[in-house]
Amino acid sequence: MEKEVIGTVISVKKQWWLKVNTKSVRTNPFDGALFPHIVKIQYTVNGKCYTKRKWIGVYCAVPLVGSNATVLYSEHKPAKAKILL
Repeated sequence: MEKEVIGTVISVKKQWWLKVNTKSVRTNPFDGALFPHIVKIQYTVNGKCYTKRKWIGVYCAVPLVGSNATVLYSEHKPAKAKILL
């Protein structure tokens, strides 16, 4: 059974190594380039802190550091979780 807790975004990193080109003709390497992000969320269950990462695609909104996110975790294994942004 899954339970819900509110976690906090502790880092957001742009994945520079994975470039998605949105233009067929570019004037420079970054013209029309978009990059996905990896967001790290920290949440607490029964007094113990856990950290979970989530990959954010190039067309999705990226949360700010310090913002809240909903985390669904397994009641029997809190380290196993899903992040809802």
